[in-house]
Amino acid sequence: MRVSCQEQLLPGRTLQEKFAFAVDAGFDAIELRGKGERHFESRLPELERARADGVVMPTVCVDMAHFIGDFDAGRRRDAIDNLASQLSVIAQLGGTGVMTPASWGQFSRRLPPFEPPRTPEDDRKVLLEALTELGEHAAGLGVLIMIEPLNRYENHMVNSLAQAVELCEATGLASVRVAGDTYHMNIEEDDPCASLAAAAPWLAHMQVSESNRNQPGTGHLDWPAHLATLDAIGYQGDLALECRLRGEPELALPQTAAFLRKFL
Repeated sequence: MRVSCQEQLLPGRTLQEKFAFAVDAGFDAIELRGKGERHFESRLPELERARADGVVMPTVCVDMAHFIGDFDAGRRRDAIDNLASQLSVIAQLGGTGVMTPASWGQFSRRLPPFEPPRTPEDDRKVLLEALTELGEHAAGLGVLIMIEPLNRYENHMVNSLAQAVELCEATGLASVRVAGDTYHMNIEEDDPCASLAAAAPWLAHMQVSESNRNQPGTGHLDWPAHLATLDAIGYQGDLALECRLRGEPELALPQTAAFLRKFL
């Protein structure tokens, strides 16, 4: 398994500097962040220079103000268009694909007013429409669109790996896959390792952080079990560090890479 680190965690002014630090710290690649308003597309010259200099950038984590499950049709359309653009860019870079949640911070059934303004049936309809359109675009480019479940306090539509798998199956597209996140799984999955095993055919990417959202090794997650499960199911994707850092990056990141590699 390749271990990557999200770009905003890495010291350095340029992607080349960030990658040099990442490699020295024990990482293999950088996970990029895809902002809205076609910002990611505007970075293409920078990204192509970095690729020419040997920077490995396999995946993009969406970082927009609204998402494919937004209640507003205009914002949904904008999210789809931005993701399609990001898929095109990562394909040009020879990457794996782009991941997105259904939404982030839009609504939670655990907080007032508790009942969203859209039915579960309509939630599923808008997500399937978006994932099918994006999946067809991704298939034409040879990359993946990956749906990431978030915990119940950050999203009300897709919280578990099983829910994400059901959407992938419903599209009927091999280009629509699941991205797991150990932090959200710690909250939502009754048995995280069993859930990973059940999702194995659709699992294309993993983001890693602790039970407390800090770097692995600072909380109570069972990392030997999690990583042994990924090995047992033949997982071939990346492990991307997405977390808050406890400590300075110059110390925390090498320690985290070494911690993860103990179990790989």
